[in-house]
Amino acid sequence: MADAVAKQRKILVAVDESEESMYALSWCLKNVVSGNYKDTVVLLYAKPIRSAYAALDGTGYFFSSEVVTTMERYSKEMAGSVMAKAQKVCDDFGEVEVETRVENGDARDVICRAAQELGPDVLVMGSHGYGLLKRAFLGSVSYHCSQNVKCPVLVVKRPKSSGND
Repeated sequence: MADAVAKQRKILVAVDESEESMYALSWCLKNVVSGNYKDTVVLLYAKPIRSAYAALDGTGYFFSSEVVTTMERYSKEMAGSVMAKAQKVCDDFGEVEVETRVENGDARDVICRAAQELGPDVLVMGSHGYGLLKRAFLGSVSYHCSQNVKCPVLVVKRPKSSGND
């Protein structure tokens, strides 16, 4: 049995700029990734798209093209920064194959679409830990994905810090 070929697994990890998502990635690497399998970790970042009204500020005035260009550049830089940080977490872990994907759109839609396209063995996500009120207004990406993807979903909750909150 020791000579058997290691099974290949694909682990989709949704990452964003939050500490919760980086904690989920670290937890996944320590607790899900295994030397008994040939695991590939796919890091997925959903880059929010500018809405049709993004060219208007809150007062109804149009943003200049320079402002819009700056916002787009910031969005690209944010995606690059998040992916670099996630890649470093993976590199620090050691031998694990990593693929990266940056896709445009609402995180719920991007994650569900990627899970459908990639057919991962598991989807790993962090939990922001919003309370009932925030979750009611903002919605829960992890809840939406857990209800709409076909693979198992592992939602990792970051422990509360021991400091005064």
